[in-house]
Amino acid sequence: MTDGFVEFKKFEYEGWERLANKYEDVWSSLTRQFIPPLIQGTGVKPGMRVLDVACGPGYVAAESQRLGAHPVGIDFSGEMIRQARTRYPDIEFMRGDAELLDVPERSFDAVLMNFGILHLANPQKAIAEAYRVLSPHGKFGFTVWADPNENPGSKILSDAIAQHGTMNANLPPGPDYYLFADKELCRTVVETTGFYGPSMTFETVTVPWIVPTLNYFFEAELDAAVRTGALLRAQTPEQLSAIQHAVAEAVKPLVTRGGYAIPMAAHVISVSKDA
Repeated sequence: MTDGFVEFKKFEYEGWERLANKYEDVWSSLTRQFIPPLIQGTGVKPGMRVLDVACGPGYVAAESQRLGAHPVGIDFSGEMIRQARTRYPDIEFMRGDAELLDVPERSFDAVLMNFGILHLANPQKAIAEAYRVLSPHGKFGFTVWADPNENPGSKILSDAIAQHGTMNANLPPGPDYYLFADKELCRTVVETTGFYGPSMTFETVTVPWIVPTLNYFFEAELDAAVRTGALLRAQTPEQLSAIQHAVAEAVKPLVTRGGYAIPMAAHVISVSKDA
């Protein structure tokens, strides 16, 4: 991992410590929609030991417990862990690093990560750690946003920035945001960390994100996202205003009962430790 990626890790950590209290109100209505296919893909069942990595406020752990599993949640953000413990006091949550898990080898039957891998400086190392802590025949499942060409919501914002702003923001360099959005590249990465590549499933799931106002999507990315928020704040006032207007115009036709329904697509991926 390069020094630049070390800076990226610090950037993400400081960002989520600052924004953790916004996650429930801003993002949970979107990201929680991907938990059922994530859990289904890894076959979580009663009695299973489940590790929820980059657990945030603890939603995946809570759903695993509801199904009769025995979950543990881990996150690098102390504020996220505080929220998870408050929300689900009967589940074990601990602060830790996805790239260096402080748990024994072969101690879990499933390792789950709902969008957390996008915020890691060294995602391959985190995948290798998932492999290490899984029991024989255990499964690792994770979600990533689809490329804008497959993700209408993401395309709205990326097109607005491309047309009216700049991508040349002074952000710490990090892994490619869409590193795992290509199925075969994803398979190659998980195979290099030891997983049984032929077992990998790669499902694209699209859900409606119901937002209450035309500007909600833009404001969420600006005020409650780490990497994208920093990119938007790096624009000039004129560029930012133009981006906001373009996003609102693209959202306007998506009107539905209760607001606007933005289609958001993600890949739900699972892979077995062995054949």
